Amino acid sequence: MEAAMGLMRRMPPKHSETALSALLSLLPDHSSDLLSQVDQPLQVLLDEESGKEFILCEYNRDADSYRSPWSNKYHPPLEDALYPPAELRKLEIEANEVFAIYRDQYYEGGISSVYMWEDDNEGFVACFLIKKDGSKTAQGRRGHLEEGAWDAIHVIEVAPEEEGIARYCLTSTVMLSLTTDHESSGTFSLSGSIRRQMNMDLSVSEGHLCNMGKMIEEMEGKLRNSLDQVYFGKTKEMVCTLRPPSEVIMRLPDSTGL
Repeated sequence: MEAAMGLMRRMPPKHSETALSALLSLLPDHSSDLLSQVDQPLQVLLDEESGKEFILCEYNRDADSYRSPWSNKYHPPLEDALYPPAELRKLEIEANEVFAIYRDQYYEGGISSVYMWEDDNEGFVACFLIKKDGSKTAQGRRGHLEEGAWDAIHVIEVAPEEEGIARYCLTSTVMLSLTTDHESSGTFSLSGSIRRQMNMDLSVSEGHLCNMGKMIEEMEGKLRNSLDQVYFGKTKEMVCTLRPPSEVIMRLPDSTGL
C-alpha cells in the first residue's frame, strides 16, 4: 500500500485515473483507502435545473450519483441519499456564492463548487473545488496551449468551537497539466501535483466562512509560488542549460583556444 501511494504521488495527473484503475485491480482489499487518498483530475456535470455546471468528486458522491451544490439534487436521482443538515446547507449556499466571486477574480473564469457535511466529532468538513480548463477547446485558452488544466482541491476540517475559538485543518492539492503543440513553441508537456497542509486556531467572531476563505487564499498563494519554483523554475533552468540563449553562446570561449 505504501509503495502504491508513492507511485501515485509521482504519476502525472492526466494518467492518474488509468494508474488508479490498475492499482485497484492489484489491491482490491485496499480500494477504500486508495479512493479516499488519491486525488484525481476533476470532472464536471451540468445541473439542468439551475443551468450551472458543478464539479464531481468523492465528497459529493453517494453510490453512483453526485449532488449539485446549486439545486441540492443528485444526478442521476437517488433515493435515501445523504444531505447536509439545514444550517450547514445554508452555509454551503453562501460559500458557493462567495467562492464563485473568488474564482472569477483569481482565475478569470473556470468552475467552482463547495460541499459541506457533518463530521463524526460534532464539527463539520468543507470541500472547496476549482477547475480551470485552458485547452484549445475551452474559453480559458492561453497562448499556444493544446491542453491545459488547473484542478484545486481544498478540504477543511472544522472542530467544534471552544470559548469562541475553532481549530481548522486545511489540506490542499493542486494538479497542473500543460501541453503545447505549435510551430513557434514546439511540442512540450508539463504536469504534476503538489499537496500541503495548514492548521490554525481562529476566532469565529467573523464566521467560519471568512476564516476558511483567508486560509484558502493564503494556501493558494503558497502553492502557486511552489509550482512556479519547482516546475516552471526547474524547467527553465534545464532548457537554458541544454539550449542556452544565442547571446550566451556568443560569449562562450572558442573551443580551439583562438
